[in-house]
Amino acid sequence: MKVSLIATVLNAAADVEGFLGSIAAQTRPPDEIVIADGGSTDGTVELLRSNEHVTVIEEPGANIARGRNLAIAAATHDVIAVADADCRYDPGWLEHLLEPLKAGAEVSMGFYLPIADGFFQECMAAVNLPVSADEVDPDRFMPSARSVAFRREAIESVGHYPEWLDIGEDMWVDVRWRERGVDMRFAPEAVARWPLRPTMRAIWRQYFRYAMGDGHAGMHPERHALRYGVYVGLVVAFLIRRRWPKLVTLGAGLAYAWTPLRRARRQFEEPRERAAAMVVVPALMAWIDTAKMGGYAVGLADRLSGAVWRRLGRPDWSTALSERRRKRRASRRIDPW
Repeated sequence: MKVSLIATVLNAAADVEGFLGSIAAQTRPPDEIVIADGGSTDGTVELLRSNEHVTVIEEPGANIARGRNLAIAAATHDVIAVADADCRYDPGWLEHLLEPLKAGAEVSMGFYLPIADGFFQECMAAVNLPVSADEVDPDRFMPSARSVAFRREAIESVGHYPEWLDIGEDMWVDVRWRERGVDMRFAPEAVARWPLRPTMRAIWRQYFRYAMGDGHAGMHPERHALRYGVYVGLVVAFLIRRRWPKLVTLGAGLAYAWTPLRRARRQFEEPRERAAAMVVVPALMAWIDTAKMGGYAVGLADRLSGAVWRRLGRPDWSTALSERRRKRRASRRIDPW
């Protein structure tokens, strides 16, 4: 089985050498590496071209989905492994990732763990990532494109990555695969190490954009509706003078935060850090939830506006909106990758 490894980059000069080093150290190296660059200006392309094992494709302004589709089209093999240039990969990552495909699967779902530096990022890890593969239900898991492999026909069956979607494109593909009953198998030992955002502002922007992508694509409406309902209920409960609504809300909130709090208890052995984490983790959850609610509202408004314009006879509205977003990213130098 021959495999093409693909990735997308934009101004990733600080990450490229570490990424390629972790790929070079694989016990089963890829047969080729194809990387799409979206218009880097920091020397990323020069670094990539200096590596004889890397094929570089350049298309300034391309978003992640477009970059992945370009790399897939340029790949010469029918098994595609997808990676992110800001990640570091355990030496056995690709070898383990290919095992389900060798056994007949159409998609192999790798695992990923956080690279957490210090107390704050360890709390973030407890909030949003499983700390072990035991927490993953393979029948419901939605693999990130930082650690996934598939047969070419699997991505072709869903029309490739959606280039109209700036973020959340891998989740969109996952949802389509699940709907079609594609054979997706979990590879828990295929571990990618993923760096977490370093600041509250960066975290807010990350989850705002994730949720905005959900709104644009119409994904997970029930999940977002539940989030809105929970926080509206929280406000109403504390406005009511009676005690029992407050107690019920407190119990519901504790149940909601139970898994992240349990992870934090396992992560922190020092009593003071553990006690602090019991406060910081729920606060981070609320911060992320407000970002998600704001992002989803913006994305849903975009989606509904597009539907209205199309009914009024303006089918090009979505294309025009995408072009405006592309120009806005370029003018503000916002990294879409």
